[in-house]
Amino acid sequence: MNASHDGREEPAPRVGPVPTEEPYFRPYHHPAAGWGAAKSVGRVLFRERALVDGPRAIMRMNHENTGFDCPGCAWPDDTKGLHLDICENGVKHVTWEMTPKRVGAEFFAAHSVTELSGWSDFDLEDQGRLTEPMVYDPESDHYVPIAWHEAFELAGSALRELDDPDQASFYTSGRLGNEATFLYQLLARELGTNNLPDCSNMCHEASGRALQASLGTGKGTVDLKDWETTDALFIMGVNAASNAPRMLTALAEAYHRGAQIVHINPLVEAAATRTIVPHDFTDMALFKPTRTSTLNLQPRIGGDMALLRGISKAVLEQARSDPKALDQEFVDRYTTGFDAYRALCEETSWNEIERQSGIDREDILKAARVYRDADRSIVSWCLGISQHEHGVDTVREIVNVLLLRGNLGREGAGPSPVRGHSNVQGNRTCGIDHRPTEQFLRRLADVCGIDPPHAHGLDTVGTIEAMRRGDVKVFVGMGGNFALAAPDTPYTCEALRKCDLTVQVSTKLNRSHLVHGRRALILPCLGRTEKDHQRHGIQSTSVEDSMSMVHLSVGMKRPASKHLLSEPAIIAGIARAALPDSPTPWEWYIEDYDRVRDTMAQVLDGFEDFNRRVRLPLGFRIKQPARELVFLTPSGRAEFSTASLPDVVPARGTLALGTMRSHDQWNTTIYSDDDRYRGVRHLRTLVFMNAADMRERGISEFDPVDITSTAKDGSRRRLNGFLAIPYDIPRGCAAGYMPEMNVLCAICDYNTQSDQPLMKHIRVTVAPAA
Repeated sequence: MNASHDGREEPAPRVGPVPTEEPYFRPYHHPAAGWGAAKSVGRVLFRERALVDGPRAIMRMNHENTGFDCPGCAWPDDTKGLHLDICENGVKHVTWEMTPKRVGAEFFAAHSVTELSGWSDFDLEDQGRLTEPMVYDPESDHYVPIAWHEAFELAGSALRELDDPDQASFYTSGRLGNEATFLYQLLARELGTNNLPDCSNMCHEASGRALQASLGTGKGTVDLKDWETTDALFIMGVNAASNAPRMLTALAEAYHRGAQIVHINPLVEAAATRTIVPHDFTDMALFKPTRTSTLNLQPRIGGDMALLRGISKAVLEQARSDPKALDQEFVDRYTTGFDAYRALCEETSWNEIERQSGIDREDILKAARVYRDADRSIVSWCLGISQHEHGVDTVREIVNVLLLRGNLGREGAGPSPVRGHSNVQGNRTCGIDHRPTEQFLRRLADVCGIDPPHAHGLDTVGTIEAMRRGDVKVFVGMGGNFALAAPDTPYTCEALRKCDLTVQVSTKLNRSHLVHGRRALILPCLGRTEKDHQRHGIQSTSVEDSMSMVHLSVGMKRPASKHLLSEPAIIAGIARAALPDSPTPWEWYIEDYDRVRDTMAQVLDGFEDFNRRVRLPLGFRIKQPARELVFLTPSGRAEFSTASLPDVVPARGTLALGTMRSHDQWNTTIYSDDDRYRGVRHLRTLVFMNAADMRERGISEFDPVDITSTAKDGSRRRLNGFLAIPYDIPRGCAAGYMPEMNVLCAICDYNTQSDQPLMKHIRVTVAPAA
């Protein structure tokens, strides 16, 4: 299979394992989780040879301050003391990290970078844990061992010798604990740059910008107890069974107590049908599923904003005859802009709402009725909402809907974005932000004795463009697989190769180690499951979940190698080499992470008395002013937005394509080429299409097709030879897996309100393979 990029033909990225069997597809009609998940866990434990350590880890995962936090999703820990607060994907992620396989000097001596570049990403990560620091030797085209102090000096000298600190960029994937995060941003800002891109720039940036504009906070306002008491849940653009599987417990409990559950997504995913929660032993024994929805709506890709506008229009129309449909007292007391929003809803015709949403008025009214009849409602969303051209406006429309009935500042109500990666929210809270506030910078200067820069830095897209221009010469990646996670894969790889130095802090080998600068370092770090020994004993780190709970995580396992360092220690080592005259006590911080937390308590709002409160059962929740009906907006009130509906109806002959994960995948890590919940086996290079769209193009099941995207600048990108699969998806829409399809998202195709790549809304044509 080949890809074309601006007219250049090149091999398409091979991410998953080499298929050994013929592809298979049969629609999945079983409950999510249940015995399918249990069997999958058993196979994973056996395959990774973790039949002893795996169960031990499961019993220590997500326990209050005595175990380690799951390194997978950011769903909150159970509030009722559940002893098996785990999921299938969490077990996969943990056993992936705990593998007995090792990648050391002998491996790199046997395989050149050129050879490894031809391997699939599955095969690269399947080699096991990195065991010692390595440096790229251009003469031999091999990575060779390097001592830690030499690695730090290499990175430090490259940073010291830059003509401008903004020639460096410091990326994080969201895996870092809060303490490492704080030290990482301190290193960048003491050096003199706010170039701190992160995975939020590609995932939830739109959510943060929208919530900040509407409510004065960049986060959701609800917690897990609100999920346990709400009358109605609206789940938008979320594939919970794969991306936040522990949400299934909350959905099942909500259904049992009679709450209404509305799923809104172009695909009816497994979590939107039925589940058997694995730790409900009675239901498991009786094969007894629980419904996880009371209504499913399938808008066209990008049609969510129109659907939400329809709900608001219906509520406002009902309020003419039934004043109780609208919480006028709340609107008058706590909001601004309502009259303009009401006028906008009245001006927006039902025909236009139906056309843009792809949903019939009758079905929109069903959702509106659920919302109107519920005393307390929560709207929850993920990347299916944020990764669009109009993602910011859509999230603001979610807030508009919530404000109409006063669904804010009380139990069981409010906005609830679902973060996909453990501690990605904590990264932003603790300073990974290319647009820091002046208040944060002043406190950082006062407490840490540094002079931080005030100009905005580069985000992910800006960093890629700057590397390609030669303006960013040093790239430091703290976790993740930047080369594959970013948009426009060939463009991103070309940009990385133009760097003078790339530094990747990682646990396993991945594509970003092979797509490197003229000089390159691989610095192996401890995993979340491993004990972090420092001078003052075993250290704990803290993480923040998607509902603003901060709690401790303590590793339980012997490190994979005696040569591994913790992420805080690696950051400190680079900092001391890059900033030899630094006033920051880097080594002192690393001896005892409580010292880092004491400093964080002085800098970060909501972290006062950090060391005591984080050791409370379940930790502590960062206060959200909007939850207390305090709005840090220019008006001092919650602000209705009045954005016009965008035109999201694909032009004739084109489709709107959204990229997504398979079930057996976590971010860019691929566990297998199966996608159980969508009925696919032995295949990743596919495109899901509406059957009528396939017939219109003369395409049958498993026919090879060519997929071509056209960017805003008119350039085209193409993937050849993908296989078409008919699926229950609206006409004019298509879907396929990232990172294989990231090549189709041009670097210039990003949300102009949030600079977020449009991974869920790529305009494509699909035709039989030439």
